[in-house]
Amino acid sequence: MGTITTTDGTEIFYKDWGSGQPIVFSHGWPLSADDWDAQLLFFVQHGFRVIAHDRRGHGRSTQTSDGHDMDHYAADLAALTEHLDLQDAIHVGHSTGGGEVVHYIAQHGEARVARAVLISAVPPIMVQTESNPGGLPKSVFDDLQAQLAASRTDFYRALPSGPFYGYNRPGVEPSEAVIENWWRQGMMGGAKAHYDGIVAFSQTDFTEDLKKITVPVLVMHGDDDQIVPYEDSAPLSAKLLQNGTLKTYPGFPHGMPTTQAETINADLLEWIRS
Repeated sequence: MGTITTTDGTEIFYKDWGSGQPIVFSHGWPLSADDWDAQLLFFVQHGFRVIAHDRRGHGRSTQTSDGHDMDHYAADLAALTEHLDLQDAIHVGHSTGGGEVVHYIAQHGEARVARAVLISAVPPIMVQTESNPGGLPKSVFDDLQAQLAASRTDFYRALPSGPFYGYNRPGVEPSEAVIENWWRQGMMGGAKAHYDGIVAFSQTDFTEDLKKITVPVLVMHGDDDQIVPYEDSAPLSAKLLQNGTLKTYPGFPHGMPTTQAETINADLLEWIRS
């Protein structure tokens, strides 16, 4: 574990375990590198070097006032990969982290990148526009910001208790420990970063980024994702990618790397080794 300092003075916390081909994990909003625990332990035990960082304003990284946008997220990831001199890296991004990975590869090049994986990821674009009529209305994201501003602690309890992990579905047994861990990670970060981050993950258009990527990309998405709706994300991203593979999980929720870690990890490993 360590930190790097970016050109604008932001300290980025990261974990770096093991040896072998590096797998770099980019977490979702408003969480931290801890959200990848199940993947980090699994892949380090399978002979990989695993790296996960806390995005600026999240977890143990600096709670900066500004820079909560995809350009800065991608630049921070580039700074980390350069600092660690990673080569032939596999980049895995969940949710907002998927957008970060796509933007990083498209903006900073593929010289250090072997493959990428997008899990329940926000690309191509979440918000409804003329060119994206299937997206969610901007009012949905305005409401998220309003709930965060009104009571972040309550909001961060309600989201994992319901749609994030699909615990609001009939017959699904909620895990209090998983809910509390989500809340813990969220409350570690900065309210300003999380508030601004809602705009970053919902309004950034990754269409052109996706078109630029030539390395193999696995797109994994549950068809019962209540946070990033399936039909307006995964199939569209897979089609825009030059070398994309779509894998759909019937009934899986947005937070499937946690709730269905065994399945996700096994499928990831199989694809990486293919």
